Amino acid sequence: MDNSDFSGEQQAFRDAYEDTLTFLEARQAIKPLSVIDLEGELHHLTVYEGQDWGGRGPLKNAEIQGQISAYITVIDAMKGNN
Repeated sequence: MDNSDFSGEQQAFRDAYEDTLTFLEARQAIKPLSVIDLEGELHHLTVYEGQDWGGRGPLKNAEIQGQISAYITVIDAMKGNN
């Protein structure tokens, strides 16, 4: 797919989403992940997302959103909500 139509924020989101999915799939192949563990990690990501007191900028925010979305995708799939 040609990504030239994406903005920097959209590309950061997509890259983080895809990288996080790949990371979670690799972890799952090594040791099965539990929904509870993933929900805990997701919770910490959302806390981190809300700690933007330093003004991290739109690219980092997009990256964090991509990671959060990947966790939600995996959790929903594990729960059968896909």
